[in-house]
Amino acid sequence: MLCFPRGRSRALLLLALRSSSASASEQACSASESPLQYALTEKRQLSPDSYLLRYALPEGRRRLGEDASLPTCIKVLYPDGTDEKTGKPKALEKSYSPVSHPGADGFMDLIVKSYPPRAGGGVGSFLCNMQVGETMLGSVKSKRVMHGDAAVLGRWSHIGLVAGGTGIAPLLQIARLVLESPAPSDASTSVRLLSINRHEEDILAREAIEALRAAHPARFKVAYSLTGNRVPEGWAGHTGRGNGAMVAAALPPPTGDGKTMVLVCGTDGFVAHWGGPVGRAPKKPDGSKGAKIQGPLLGLLAEAGYAAEEVFKY
Repeated sequence: MLCFPRGRSRALLLLALRSSSASASEQACSASESPLQYALTEKRQLSPDSYLLRYALPEGRRRLGEDASLPTCIKVLYPDGTDEKTGKPKALEKSYSPVSHPGADGFMDLIVKSYPPRAGGGVGSFLCNMQVGETMLGSVKSKRVMHGDAAVLGRWSHIGLVAGGTGIAPLLQIARLVLESPAPSDASTSVRLLSINRHEEDILAREAIEALRAAHPARFKVAYSLTGNRVPEGWAGHTGRGNGAMVAAALPPPTGDGKTMVLVCGTDGFVAHWGGPVGRAPKKPDGSKGAKIQGPLLGLLAEAGYAAEEVFKY
């Protein structure tokens, strides 16, 4: 079953094709193909407002990306009425990093939060309200370049991951990619994850995180922090949005030799708190947002002594 209203999916395909023409070198991952249909095959609630959604890949596609050694990202399209000036259909767009391994055979898993409806938003609500068998449109995005290279495997000896809420998605994918790599060059790479959420029930993908920790106890260390005022009795994790003590306890220390990388993903405010705000290049001729720019390293990680080359802000 196609989830889009009848008669509009073709127009949306054309609209999406035009919107995917941005430079592939952009740090924010531009779309690299025409949109295709992805059918929902499984749906599981993870938190009061978040779901794990499994989609079958389009016919003829075995895995989501062309290179199973690189992280993947997909742009989802959702119809949003008609443009008053042109009379053509409009589409909302939102990008998601699958939490499944890039080499997953025939499927991808997304963690999606259903934010309250607002003007210009609603893709998350649309996805979370989908029923098994329905189909959404998505375009695989071009590879994300991090400090001059898209590679993750064989690049660093120590990786720190700082996730705020749904920011866990791209970071969990990277953890899986590194920890499950068969290459000898990755066998000794350590990964340390800090997952920060409001309440314990808001911790997303906790089951998957703990399974990964059980499978790689020597290489994968995990810490949690709660920012809300309902800390459960006996809570053994951290509390708060982050401070210097949390950095020292949960992340690999800066080394200054190019072998350490800390990746931060969350809301704009969360990323700014940890590493300083992410900037934007000027708007494109079509009025869409410019590419993301890392900007100077600030925040907790700068205070802790990391170099800008040791931090990447999503």
